[in-house]
Formats: sequence, structure tokens, C-alpha cells
Amino acid sequence: MDKIINGKEISESIKKDLIKEISNINDRLKLVVYQVGNNPASDIYVSKKQNICSEVGIDFVLKKYDSIREKDLIQEIEKDNTDKSVTSILVQLPLPKELNEKNILNAIDYKKDVDGLSIINQGHLYRNEKGIVPCTALAVIKLLEKKNIDVVGKNAVVVGRSSLVGLPTALLLNNMNATVTLCHSKTSNLKEITKKADILVVAIGKSKYITKDMVKKDSIVIDVGINRDTKLCGDVDFDNVIKKASLITPVPKGVGPMTVVMLINNIINCYHLQK
Repeated sequence: MDKIINGKEISESIKKDLIKEISNINDRLKLVVYQVGNNPASDIYVSKKQNICSEVGIDFVLKKYDSIREKDLIQEIEKDNTDKSVTSILVQLPLPKELNEKNILNAIDYKKDVDGLSIINQGHLYRNEKGIVPCTALAVIKLLEKKNIDVVGKNAVVVGRSSLVGLPTALLLNNMNATVTLCHSKTSNLKEITKKADILVVAIGKSKYITKDMVKKDSIVIDVGINRDTKLCGDVDFDNVIKKASLITPVPKGVGPMTVVMLINNIINCYHLQK
């Protein structure tokens, strides 16, 4: 059996279904993206979002500022909250340090909050209620579902506790009745914990940090990291860990393509929430 979970292939299949769903919606879908400052990595991510929206027939508007006062940015977001032609809103992170990220994210109408980072959508996730879930966390779950992996009762370890990936992934797995351990930079004896994982999700931003000796035999390894070493690589030492894992995502062509497609999924879900 092929050990590699091909996120690129799975995402293309899901994208076809989403395009059909969009064609059955009478209204135009529109994503407005706010970007503040000059961050080359953010430029790449925004470009990918624009490209996928163009591909599936969703209107895309970028509002980019070299700098802007917090209250002015919130005012602009509030205008889009009330604009019925805008069906989803995204603030590209990270923001410059002088801007309060929480205030700005919470200014977004939760029904248009395509990244699922407002306190209302986070609350829905915490309480296992319907809402918008961060795209990368949702991508991890969709990959497991598409591979028919039953997580009930499994030991799932998530390494990394960011609000975009680690924490929501842990909550989603918990809501699916996995037994979840959430690890982070302050965790003692990380190796002892990861070696017990039936499902290991890694999102810490450290190149090839998870090595073969940290992984349980026949475990499922989901690598969310994207790092630039001599070439693009993940947080997992793929070439060696694949010898021990039963299933593993590569970098690239693993979680990344799924995350982009989950953005489209969330844009559609935002639209339905508003109806």
C-alpha cells in the first residue's frame, strides 16, 4: 500500500465538487482580503488565494495598505460587514506589531469570517457547534476522512498550539472522540509523548524536527510545516519517518494544497451562514 497521503490529488477531487456547488448558487461569491505591511511570504499566500478564487469563479478583492491605523482598518472591515455583495472577509496574518490582531479579527462579522479566527467562531469550535473552522486545521481533518481513518479512541498528538493550526486541530480531533494530547515549546519529554501517538500532527515551523525515533511504528503522520532548507521541506524528517509510518503527508503536495481548497469550502459555508 502506498504510504503517501497525496494532498494534491485529494484537493483536486474536492475542488471539482466545490465548483459544482458554486455553480448551483445564484449569487456571486466575493472574498475581500485585507493585507497590511510588506511581507513577501504574505504576498505569496495572498496570490495563491487570488488564483484559486479566479479558478473556481469567486470574486476576489485585495485591500492592501503599507500602513493603516487600527481604528481605520476596523472601520473598513465594518463597511464590508454590512455590504451584502461581500460574502467573506479575511485579514492576512501576520499584521504589523502596532496593530492589535485580536481586535481586528473580532471586528469581522463571524458569518463572513472565512479564517474562523473571531472569538465567536472559536467559541463554536470549542463547544462543538456549527461555525467556520480555520482552513489548515480543517485540511488536516479532511485528509484523515478521505483516507477513511477512524480517529475514535485513537491517541492523537498535536505538536504546536497556534490558533490557526495546532489548537483548532486538537479541538476538532477531540470533537471526533480521539484522545488528544496538545504539545508545544514548553512540553517536557516530547519524544516520549510523540512515540505513543497513533496519529501525529506536526505544526511547529522547525525543519525536519520530528525524527524517526520520535514516531510510533505504523502511526499516521500529518506534516503541516513548510520550511526552506536546501529545498522545501516540512517539520518531519520525511525520508526516514516514512520507513516507520503507515501513512504520511509529504511537503509539498500534502496539507498545503488542501488548505487552499478549504478556503473555498469556507467561502461557501460563509455564504450559507448568511442566508
